Amino acid sequence: MLLLEAKQLKKYYGDRLILEVPDLKVYGHDRIGVVGPNGAGKTTLLDLLSGRLAPDDGSVAVYGSLAYLSQLEPPKEKRLDPEMASRFSVPAVWHDQMSGGEKTRFKLAQIMGGLNCHMILADEPTSSLDIGGIELLEEMLESFAGALMVVSHDRDFLDRLCSKILEVEAGRITIYPGNYSEYARLKAEHRARAEFEYQQYVKEKQRLEEVASRLKQQSAGIKRTPKRMGISEARLHKMGGQNAKATLDRAVKNVEKRIEHLEVKQKPLQLVQLKLTIEESRQPASRIIASGKNVSRAFGERILFRDANFQILTRSKTALIGPNGCGKSTLLKMIVAGAPGIRLAKGARIGYFSQALDILDENLSILDNVMATSIYDQTTVRVILARLLFKRDDVHKPAKVLSGGERVRAAFAKILAQDFNFLILDEPTNYLDVASLEAVEDTFYHYEGTMLFVTHDRRFISAVADHIMTIKDQQIHQFGGTYREYVEWVQKPALSNSTERQIMILENRLAEVIGRLSVLPPQGDREALEQEYERILAQLRSLRK
Repeated sequence: MLLLEAKQLKKYYGDRLILEVPDLKVYGHDRIGVVGPNGAGKTTLLDLLSGRLAPDDGSVAVYGSLAYLSQLEPPKEKRLDPEMASRFSVPAVWHDQMSGGEKTRFKLAQIMGGLNCHMILADEPTSSLDIGGIELLEEMLESFAGALMVVSHDRDFLDRLCSKILEVEAGRITIYPGNYSEYARLKAEHRARAEFEYQQYVKEKQRLEEVASRLKQQSAGIKRTPKRMGISEARLHKMGGQNAKATLDRAVKNVEKRIEHLEVKQKPLQLVQLKLTIEESRQPASRIIASGKNVSRAFGERILFRDANFQILTRSKTALIGPNGCGKSTLLKMIVAGAPGIRLAKGARIGYFSQALDILDENLSILDNVMATSIYDQTTVRVILARLLFKRDDVHKPAKVLSGGERVRAAFAKILAQDFNFLILDEPTNYLDVASLEAVEDTFYHYEGTMLFVTHDRRFISAVADHIMTIKDQQIHQFGGTYREYVEWVQKPALSNSTERQIMILENRLAEVIGRLSVLPPQGDREALEQEYERILAQLRSLRK
């Protein structure tokens, strides 16, 4: 069943064509994920298709009922069905003091429970949702019988729900079959083909230029008529020489025409590989870079955590996860501030990224912002900026004109270029499009210092984290392993009492060994303790699996 049809759709801002859609059809079974760089026109596309924005040319025909979820606007109805409010864990009545996650849940509950529509258009529906909220939304949308078109930067979300990916780039759309992973594979093949064609173009152009240069040299090297040669001999010599020269000159022109008619291939964008090495002299000597003992925090009668304990291992990359409002950002701020009960290792230097993005000087360029506090030279800083997708003249943009995603990437560059060995990041994936996400993800994967970060992007956690920390029931819980291992562990049936006892004994022993390592024992004892640490860790992983 055809639900929506767009033909020769165009939208201008002033004289600039920002979006062109020659032909787009959406059928009842379609699940379409919309991706593209920030500012490419993804939201504009949804606004045009939903009738919220009038096109400058072309037409949109809708043949069924349509629901639209906007992140920026409040819901039309301020009251929810109590059952849906309970399912989405939100108040039944809208109020402006709700958190961003609660507001998103409220609007989702209204769409899923209060409308019987044929198609849902959603603009960043996972924004501000915790992992539990995202998984609930996935389940609800999977059960929805109609069509779905969703703008999202959550790659796991797109993988689970979508059967097509619509890419918006440079004002035009391209549709790829399959989910996001299939789209990424096809794009990688396209980039590989483009690189091959570019290299073939460069080789052929160089070969023809060398041929033309050789022919020109041969033409210029034809000898003139000797002065003592007779008139008849000179005439014959001249005729032969000039004929040969003319032939060579024609050959040069033919080769130059072939160069002109070569199909020009543009060099594909190459990401600069970056690995930020932290010198051993700048690493804390302790195996534990930060720890908390009997840490408590409450806001009025609301208790976030009570007598909680934790340890962050040096060089570990720990993802702090948990539901909205459980105290994740609060805990990060307490660690940065060195709150009571929290201890930092000697030599730990924290680089803190907050959601406020307040570390950039608005009046300085990106490059000047980073260089102002950098321990690296400008060449290295430019490599860092290039890896974070700031190329050539982009580095001279003033901070005050940057988009949200650009500000995030510039803030990362400033932090990475400073003398820090412990990065604490609060929602580092906000405002980033998929390309920026993957660049940042790869940069942090290769970072050799310690990281503690909060994010709800499951693929980012999977790619970067090697430890998981959760806040639940006013306590801080830790898991030594990747996010996938953590999810598998949580989803398994409860361990037997015998296994639970073994794990508890080993965890206590591990804490004891870590504590002894943190006080710098003699070299021989240290080696033995480190071997015991690795052995206990291996046993724990085996038992948890």
